[in-house]
Amino acid sequence: MVINKAIGIMGAMPEEIKGVIDLATDKKEFVFAGRTYYQGYINNTKVVIVISGWGKVSAAVTASTLIQTFGVSEIIFTGVAGAIHPALRIGDVVIGKRLVQHDMDARPLIPQFQIYSLQKIFMETHKDQLQKATTAVNNVLEHLDLEMIKDFCSQQPKLHIGDIASGDQFFSSQKQKENLLSHFPTILCVEMEGASVSQVCCEYDIPFTIIRTISDQADESSPTDFLAFIEHVAKYYAVEVVKQLLQ
Repeated sequence: MVINKAIGIMGAMPEEIKGVIDLATDKKEFVFAGRTYYQGYINNTKVVIVISGWGKVSAAVTASTLIQTFGVSEIIFTGVAGAIHPALRIGDVVIGKRLVQHDMDARPLIPQFQIYSLQKIFMETHKDQLQKATTAVNNVLEHLDLEMIKDFCSQQPKLHIGDIASGDQFFSSQKQKENLLSHFPTILCVEMEGASVSQVCCEYDIPFTIIRTISDQADESSPTDFLAFIEHVAKYYAVEVVKQLLQ
């Protein structure tokens, strides 16, 4: 079964992506490797939507299935992340310009953080995808319902474009943040899937877009902030961003 020219849409958790699934019309469901893939349409665009689960391996398996089984032409990943750069606040949105796996370390065989199959450290988002995502997120933030996010954001959320780090860790301490910044001073936020999705897309030579909403400060308060944010706000951001991207 191959669905030509569909766009793959991924999220790690139901809270991040269920609203996007609800957006789709004419849905059909397919189950592979314990994951349900929803084929349908959003704004007359053919899509395949799926919840990947946490972590790099789960995300890579899911992205590979989207490409190999469903023949998607590109992948959009939307979800939450922890802030690493001090300028970021809860409710801000980050578009990944470059993605890196912060827990990749095969020294002394190859340099730390380098992806062996790609022979590089950073995976870069195509310019067309960056431009499209920038327009979409700006439109969302311009019309954002501030009343809905007032318990989380004390100011108007902002868009940031830059480097995102991914790894199989949940950041919940200042020490973790400082260690990551010592290696990558340009990192804006940290999560658990984006760089693995970008690696899969690079290896299959298809474009990707990684969009993250800041749910916490990746410090000691993260567990509380993260759980509250994904329950009340994450769905709204994902739905509105996808609607704008597929205009």
